[in-house]
Amino acid sequence: MIPPGATLGLLGGGQLGRMFTSRARSMGYEVVVLDPDRHSPAGRIATRHIEASYLDPEALAELAGVSSAVTTEFENVPAAALQFLTARVLVRPGPGALAIAQDRLSEKAFFVDAGIPTADFAPVRNADDIEGAWARVGVPALLKTSRLGYDGKGQVMVESLEEAHRGFAGLGGATCVLERRLALEGEISVVLARGEDGSVAAFPPGENHHVRGILDTTVVPARLPAPLLEQAVATACDVAARLDYVGVMALEFFVAEAGRLFANEIAPRPHNSGHYTLDGCDVCQFEQQVRALAGLPLTAPRLLSAVCMINLLGDLWQGGEPRWAAALALPGVSLHLYGKKDARPGRKMGHLNCLGETADQAEGLARRALAALAG
Repeated sequence: MIPPGATLGLLGGGQLGRMFTSRARSMGYEVVVLDPDRHSPAGRIATRHIEASYLDPEALAELAGVSSAVTTEFENVPAAALQFLTARVLVRPGPGALAIAQDRLSEKAFFVDAGIPTADFAPVRNADDIEGAWARVGVPALLKTSRLGYDGKGQVMVESLEEAHRGFAGLGGATCVLERRLALEGEISVVLARGEDGSVAAFPPGENHHVRGILDTTVVPARLPAPLLEQAVATACDVAARLDYVGVMALEFFVAEAGRLFANEIAPRPHNSGHYTLDGCDVCQFEQQVRALAGLPLTAPRLLSAVCMINLLGDLWQGGEPRWAAALALPGVSLHLYGKKDARPGRKMGHLNCLGETADQAEGLARRALAALAG
């Protein structure tokens, strides 16, 4: 066990790192962040910010030297950085799990090997692969870069073979996955924590709604059949065990074909859809991340209230400062801002957690609060 008072290292300084840092410091830990951005959200509140490239050997050695354990804030950490750190300090989650989650082809192969349903797919490593992939997957389809895509970036919808060729060229000829576009009946995610001893604590599944590829809302409890939600939790726990995962992770699912679950993506970190836990549960995903990293016992989360998390994108600032007082005058609304300096369209600037007696009431409150912010 790494007791409070020790220093925890964090590779990456975005909003997930900021919320981890805030919780870790409130639990008595010091936090050192390595991030190249001088204004990184986590770096601004950490005990110390090492402003350097993720591949800077001196900075990595410094992080390893002052930290009792290191975790990552995002999955696309350079492999060389992880190799450097794991040779010098405890890193959780380990590089094996991150390597699978970094690459959609590896992730899809993992699902297939584990017998977990996922949408039909085929690799597209060069233009010559497109025709064969199209024959296997068919229409409608999504063409996604195998690496580095998020929030709808790095993917295009394709309705024909010609569009697939244009899409591949538009994505720069990078290795891609051609994936069958399912007729969605819903989307859910399971956020869980797994300890070094194999203990697992899962949060209640969230019912997600996306707009233009970006998560808009997560509603809990999810308004889907209980057996489906239980299956999602069991599958996520199985994935964590197969990866020998230590830390907080999320597994996203599509619901399609008359209520079947299809695994979509593994997120080897806290997840946007888990932000509801900051106000809706007796323990949040970031405390569980601290506990798993430090070897502290995990706690079984309890849902305290129906809750809807709604993202605040930079678009909200385009007409001026949002009307904070109007939204916060509504009972049950909590504001979480990420400390980002530039409010750009599509950029996640913060979120609201809105509590209600039922999931429907919580979602309705979130919509009213967002409208109040926009004026």
